[in-house]
Formats: sequence, structure tokens, C-alpha cells
Amino acid sequence: MNFKVVVQKPSEVTYDLSDGAYDMEKIALDPIGAVIQEIDAKSEEEFIEGVRDADALIARGRTITKKIIQALDNCKVIALGSVGADSVDVEIASEKGIPVTNVPDVFIEEVADHSIMLILSAFRRVKKMDRMVRNGSWMEGRPFLSEFPRLWGQTIGFISFGHTAQATSIRARAFGVQMIAYDPYIEELAMTRCGVEPISSLEELLKRSDIVSMHAPSNDEVFHLMSENEFRLMKPQALFINNGRGNTVDEKALIKALQEKWIAGAGLDVLEQEPPDPSNPLLTMEEVILTPHVASASSRIAPETRRRVGQEIALVLKGRRPRTCVNPDVLKHTKLIRWQPYSMQRGPGSISLI
Repeated sequence: MNFKVVVQKPSEVTYDLSDGAYDMEKIALDPIGAVIQEIDAKSEEEFIEGVRDADALIARGRTITKKIIQALDNCKVIALGSVGADSVDVEIASEKGIPVTNVPDVFIEEVADHSIMLILSAFRRVKKMDRMVRNGSWMEGRPFLSEFPRLWGQTIGFISFGHTAQATSIRARAFGVQMIAYDPYIEELAMTRCGVEPISSLEELLKRSDIVSMHAPSNDEVFHLMSENEFRLMKPQALFINNGRGNTVDEKALIKALQEKWIAGAGLDVLEQEPPDPSNPLLTMEEVILTPHVASASSRIAPETRRRVGQEIALVLKGRRPRTCVNPDVLKHTKLIRWQPYSMQRGPGSISLI
């Protein structure tokens, strides 16, 4: 049986599809007779005409909108090669009974490494230290840094405690920090196993933390979770780290918090607008370290995420549940067979869905 898997043809060669041949996806798709078809659609209407009878969509190169999803007559799965599902209207996909898959576990280690890098760089004022050396202010470095405490004994507070935050906490433990976390959707044992104290409210976490590390996903519930009121709760010497999603933070409030010294600094891999407007005040703040949404980047990521996209599509087309699913409630209403031999914690194999 042949399956039709559709993807928007990229306008140019991209870093994660440099071969242009979908070889990684085909590892799982070729054995089941699934054929990837690129559509060089210049408009949404043109794309819709090419996907009406598709068995699966790869969500890349084009936002999969409500209009596109509603036009799908035969689609069994929409696959993302990312953690975030911002480019797919998941609510409409759920209404149509279409699972949306992602790859939340592929680049955990890279993002955790990046989180530690931002924490250490912000805490040890690496940006300012580097500038002092380059500006001939070598002798000023030690007196300046001597004003700050050592990292040992400081408290790191994790907002959301999924896989990335857990991996970050394992690394952070080696630095002798105290760790607390707020996540109403994660069982306390997942925190205590990592040596992290569960906190029952965001307010308490913000008041106690010397470093706040944001790891929340992108959804309506956590949109602007960190706003003016929240930043005002933080210690004036505290640092804010965001390695999750830009829209979980009210950026205007963050800028105000930095300008008015409610907090001491920030390390950010994500912003509300990417790339940022050249006039964004964050770009000129010495106490802010910025990286261009690259926390997950490594030589392994592109081929591995593409391989996983193919695997997830193949599982669904074979009548099995995917390994991970953005909208797992949909799975209970499908005929897809649960095959996982172990719990996937937050995914479709979680205890709540067994």
C-alpha cells in the first residue's frame, strides 16, 4: 500500500535539509511504501490542493493553518521536527482527530548544556569580563567580580520541570547550588529524584530564587507567565534565564525590570520577536547575554530529528500510536494501537492514557 506524505518544498536549501533528498525520513517510510511529495506551493490555496488526499503532513516550510487542516480529507498524522508546535493549529487538528507529533526528547542534552552555559555566563558576568579585557581594563575585573557571591549555595528555581529542566538540574547539582521547581503537571518524585525541592506556587519560587530558569513550553496557559508582577517578586540581585519559549515572557516587562533594576541580569536564547528588532533595548544591555535560539543546535540534531519525523509518521500509518504527541487526548479516540513497552511520562504512553 502506498501512502502519500506531503511537505512544502523549501524556497532554498536549509541547514537541516542540505541533501534535499529526505534520506533520513525514508529510513522508516520506504519499508511501508510511503512516498514523500514536495509541493512547490506559492500560496495556501495551492498547498491545499496538493494535500487534500495526503495520508500525512510534515510540518516544515509552511504554517499548517486551520484552513489547511480543515481541507484534509485523509490525513492521519501531522509531524513536526521540533519541540514547539507553534507552526500547527493543534486545536483544529484535535477537532479533526489528527495526532500532531513532535520530537521533545531529541535535543534535551544540548538544551541543558546551553542552559548551564547561560547560567554560568550571566552569574560570572562573562560578557562584561570579556569587554574589560578587550578595552584594556584588565585590572578592573577582579574588584568588580568580587562584589558578587560565589555560585555555591545559590538557589536556582526552575519554572516547568520537564526533560530539559531535569537534565539541567543534574548538571547544576555539581556546582553546589540549591534547587527548587514549580510545575503543577509534574509529580514531585520527578523533582526529588533530581535533588530538587517541589514548590507549590510560582510566587514562592520567584521570591526564593537567586537564578530563575524558565523552561515552559509555548501554550495559552503560560503566555506571558512572566510579566511585570512576577518580575517585581524577584530579588534585585536575581538573574532570569529563558531557554524555553519567547512568548512565555512579557518582553516589555522584562526590559522594564532590567532598566529599573528589579533584577540584576538575564540570559536569553529566545525572544518574543525573532530575530529581534534592531531597536530592541535588550541588544544594548551589558547585563543581558543573548544567543539566537540555538540551544538545541549540534551536528547530531538535524539528521536525528528528521529520522524521528519519519519514524513517527510510519508508526501512525502502520496503525500504531506515535512515541510522542502534542495532543495525546486525540489518541484515545483513534484505532491506533498502544505498543510502547514502557511509560513515556508526558507522551502518549503516559499512565493517564494506558
